[in-house]
Amino acid sequence: MKQLLSGNQALARGAWEAGVAVAAGYPGTPSTEILETLAPMPGVYAEWSPNEKVALDVAIGAAYAGQRAMAVMKHVGLNVAADALFYAAMTGLEAGLVIAVADDPGMHSSQGEQDSRRYAKFARVPCLEPSDSQEAKKMVGLAFALSEAFDTPVMVRLTTRISHSSSLVTLGPDRPLEANSTPRPYRIDAPKYVMVPAYARQRHPVMEERIVRLAEYANTLEVNRLEWGDRRLGIVSCGVAYQYAREVFPGASFLRLGMTYPIPARLVAEFAQGVERLIVLEELDPFLEEEIRLLGIPCEGKSIFPAVGEFTPEQVRDCAQRAGLLPVSPEPRAAPIANLPPRPPVLCPGCPHRPVYITLRKLKVVVNGDIGCYTLGFAPPLSAVHSTGCMGASIGVAHGVAKAGITQKNVAVIGDSTFLHAGIPALLNIAYNGGKTVTIILDNRTTAMTGHQDHPGTGHTLQGQPAPPVHLETLVRALGIRYVATVDPYDLETLERTLRAYLEIDEPAVLIASRPCALLPEVRFKRAPMAVRAEACLGCGLCLSLGCPALSQSATHQAQNGRPVAEIDPLLCAGCGICQQLCPAQAVSPQEGEEVRR
Repeated sequence: MKQLLSGNQALARGAWEAGVAVAAGYPGTPSTEILETLAPMPGVYAEWSPNEKVALDVAIGAAYAGQRAMAVMKHVGLNVAADALFYAAMTGLEAGLVIAVADDPGMHSSQGEQDSRRYAKFARVPCLEPSDSQEAKKMVGLAFALSEAFDTPVMVRLTTRISHSSSLVTLGPDRPLEANSTPRPYRIDAPKYVMVPAYARQRHPVMEERIVRLAEYANTLEVNRLEWGDRRLGIVSCGVAYQYAREVFPGASFLRLGMTYPIPARLVAEFAQGVERLIVLEELDPFLEEEIRLLGIPCEGKSIFPAVGEFTPEQVRDCAQRAGLLPVSPEPRAAPIANLPPRPPVLCPGCPHRPVYITLRKLKVVVNGDIGCYTLGFAPPLSAVHSTGCMGASIGVAHGVAKAGITQKNVAVIGDSTFLHAGIPALLNIAYNGGKTVTIILDNRTTAMTGHQDHPGTGHTLQGQPAPPVHLETLVRALGIRYVATVDPYDLETLERTLRAYLEIDEPAVLIASRPCALLPEVRFKRAPMAVRAEACLGCGLCLSLGCPALSQSATHQAQNGRPVAEIDPLLCAGCGICQQLCPAQAVSPQEGEEVRR
């Protein structure tokens, strides 16, 4: 049977068919749907872990115990999990371990576009790269087989275009429900699995010898294949770039690499000898280009194609024409669509983060931000976030800013999921080292930015089981913070009063701004939309400074000053009432007859 599946869905299906028993990860675009697809499948334990390091440790433990396991994350999540990757590469495993990593060329939803193949080489683990959904399904099975044959973790690297594009996939047979029902004893082998220095010294040569054997084996893998065509031009490619290469250079010869580390040296040499001009087409880093040059084989790559951003067929064609690889087409290119207004990302109507940012803006404090939808507080008109780095960085950065002795007050803002991911040690550091930073935990009861996944504070697991929710106030006090308060961010007066008080005390404090995300099903349309009485509106524009998509200027103008009057789109308004609290003319109130919407 065939189904239309995204790369993420296909990889999940392939892992299930291959007998994965335990899977763990942390949500992050473009990888999130892998675990969401896998979790409902029978015979699998799947979890959202607090962070990627924990997720990979969980998967390693399952593989140590003799069950096939998978860890799932996006590229920057692999930074968090790097320690676990390196020790697992040293120890090896009892059963297959696959690390599914989704890179994000073009940074559609990321703070960087690093190339995870570098980690594969750094850790001496093989890396597989599918070019479509069918290959994503197939390669995860191959990855488990390689993992067990060579006693190593195996990385399967996706990119955004592969993760989110759909193509036909031929499904294999459903897995027997009893496939993982028989437990096995835990095998004790301290020299292999206890990485104290004496044993680690013994394991390092094993790891190096293994990668040599893998490199030789790569020459025989069917996912690495020669496709002979016009031998005047030979193209080495992988991933989605291979699809673009086939479209732009339909008659060329190709070496399609499904395993991009270690590369098949003999196959590359054979291909290079059979073509007149050798080029490498790959997104992001010149990884394959450098590996081929290290073999002593001349080739071209990033001198023709860019090293930044996501490729498109049009871009590949343009670069090829400029390099003389293709004739310049006399046919007119389709004109790009012009004059479309920009659509920058904004906080949603009713977002509980918005009142926190307008309060911080009013108090003129320096705000060190973090990774989440609340990062959008940097954009005008809010303009209230002044740094953002990586998950959990806000609290440590704010502590450093305060210790540097700036003249302004400063705070850290961090979401509830991000705080549980990487913020706890940083807050502990503030308490331990005598910091005085105010930390604001933006608790919207979900991992909102990646699509409302659960976390340890929501009360549910990935597979829908009830779980004890973390009580943030209790956790924060246990870290040594004495001043802790939970406020409703919709209550502007209490929010501002509490924040002012915390900014004046001489020790650290934590303000928990707690209200569920306005887009959660149990929250949406539960409050009446607001409306503007045009005759009372002063046209001052104060409400527009909220940056709420439901608010705009109308065609009506105020009689005395000629300013445009504000209006509220009832279909967008979440009824939070922040604009009502801000309006100096009391011109905003709930829409009559719309007390509750279903």
